[in-house]
Amino acid sequence: MKTSEWKSLTEDELLQRRQDARKEMFNLRLQRTSGQLEKPSRIRELRRDIARANTYLRQQPTKAKGN
Repeated sequence: MKTSEWKSLTEDELLQRRQDARKEMFNLRLQRTSGQLEKPSRIRELRRDIARANTYLRQQPTKAKGN
């Protein structure tokens, strides 16, 4: 996914992508321990996607609460 695509995502979409990546990461780690993992590089990709999602979530302007 390109940088411009990450920037255009809404907060809900970023949260959903982060959650999906964490679930997939969990499954890949289980596969790695059982010796069934075919693409070890996918773990690194997911870790970076999670970091990107966290970065763009922090960069979004926070909304005032209660006003």
